[in-house]
Amino acid sequence: MAEKEPAGGKLRADILSVLPRLRRFCEAMCRHAGDGDELMQATVERALARGHLFVPGTRVDSWMFRIAQNIYIDERRRVARRGEHVPVEQIDPLPGVDGRELVEHRSELAAIHRALQSLPADQRATFLLVAVEGQSYREAAEALGIPVGTVMSRLARARSRIAILLAQGEGGEDDR
Repeated sequence: MAEKEPAGGKLRADILSVLPRLRRFCEAMCRHAGDGDELMQATVERALARGHLFVPGTRVDSWMFRIAQNIYIDERRRVARRGEHVPVEQIDPLPGVDGRELVEHRSELAAIHRALQSLPADQRATFLLVAVEGQSYREAAEALGIPVGTVMSRLARARSRIAILLAQGEGGEDDR
């Protein structure tokens, strides 16, 4: 298998360094850990197969996030969404943890997860890159192939929508 890869194995090493962040991004985009793992695998496969298209001097993480987003969008177009998945909240309780605290914590996480998943894919991707991955507006714009102003407006809409949904879900018990 003769792959055209800039600087030999440097691209492979750079891809490896991005994997933990890419996994979080893929899982959050897909709404389900198993689907996120599949998206991550498809992203890495495509990046390795098309490594010759990577432009040296550009950011590998932005390139990988863009590949993941494109695969996600393509898959959404190709296949109708499957039924409900088992909720993330169904985790065995930790020993020594108060059951009420655990239920409240799971409830809060579930509300945040539902709010995030209710966002349109473009707003969710923007929110994940900036708020979760800590990318700057410029870096997120580069990764998504959109202007910085679009990142700012998508992020503002996403934050507003999440705040509204969380306030509604908490029944007005928002302490902030």
